Amino acid sequence: MKLAFHLAYKNLMGAGLRTWLNAGVLSFAFIVIIFYNGLIDGWNEQAKIDAIHWEYGHGHLLNENYDPYDPFSIQDGYGELSESNQNNLTPILIRQGNIYPSGRMMSIKIKGIAANQKTLCLPTHLLNDSSAAIPVIIGERMAESAKVSTGDELLLRWRDKNGTYDAATVTVAGVFETNVPFVDGGQIWMSIVKLREMTLLENKTTYFVANEQFKQTETPGWKFETQEYLMREQTKLINAKKVGGSILYVVLMMLGLLAIFDTQVLSIFRRQKEIGTYIALGMTRWQVVRMFTVEGAMYSVFATIIGAIYGIPILWYLSVKGIGFGMSGSEFGIILAERMYPIYGIGLIVGTIIIVILSATIVSFLPARKIARMDPVEALKGKVQ
Repeated sequence: MKLAFHLAYKNLMGAGLRTWLNAGVLSFAFIVIIFYNGLIDGWNEQAKIDAIHWEYGHGHLLNENYDPYDPFSIQDGYGELSESNQNNLTPILIRQGNIYPSGRMMSIKIKGIAANQKTLCLPTHLLNDSSAAIPVIIGERMAESAKVSTGDELLLRWRDKNGTYDAATVTVAGVFETNVPFVDGGQIWMSIVKLREMTLLENKTTYFVANEQFKQTETPGWKFETQEYLMREQTKLINAKKVGGSILYVVLMMLGLLAIFDTQVLSIFRRQKEIGTYIALGMTRWQVVRMFTVEGAMYSVFATIIGAIYGIPILWYLSVKGIGFGMSGSEFGIILAERMYPIYGIGLIVGTIIIVILSATIVSFLPARKIARMDPVEALKGKVQ
């Protein structure tokens, strides 16, 4: 085996530029695979962290009559939970309403939340700090859509539990920035105490956000949804992106492997006398096959080395500085930061190296099998067909 590696290395070095071109193409596919999967993993991790900190917490305890995907369930989707069962839970009440910025009407969700909560990253402390009669906070994209800013006043209209319309002026106490569109677009946040007072829904809650200390128990009239369940759509999207991206790097990998395959076929055709000489000197046919297979597999080793030389600085720079896309995920209804930071795990790198080496080995073995059927006398004459 040591002889096979030695001869393979000598042959590749003797091939000169052809060897480095093949290894260069394969190294490009190698780097693209790591980069794309690292980008997707970085997006997944960042989206998960943002979703937990801004919206999901450690799960939701929803009223059985409330369906987040059915806006008609908001009207009656609330209930009351005893104080003893509200430990480690942040209550949120949702009602429908309208605001009238600059004479326009916008349909919104009014969300009431405990102003002193610490479970979510929403800056609810601004509700306590404001001296306005009805302070509210909104996301920057909502502020841009309504063309309002901190300190502006808006006319808000809502219906109480009896269906009676009422209206009042609310003051924007703060505008927050977030990557999570589900806590920003088409909604305003206010103190749940004030919202309950306005809608005559004393002690009523639509759902609760759990913190890390919450222990799930069966609660009549309420259903608990875990983090994993709440993030299922995001997880499906990430997996779909991985499958779609695999098409790209399969194509690139095929180009690199095709170059190795063609090189091996041409090498076997042009080196028939050399092959015949090896067999005449006592090497078995399968030893020669193994030598040519090792020779092809070494392209992947060279590709790994070349890829590391120019890939490590590039991938490191992107992981530190991030990649700006110039747009927000709120435009598509997904959690997507304007700048993403790829994550390159050891498993990803080692797995990609193994895939590249195994693929190059298999592709090298396929044409090398022909050597096992060669007649050494004809090979010495260079007349093998």
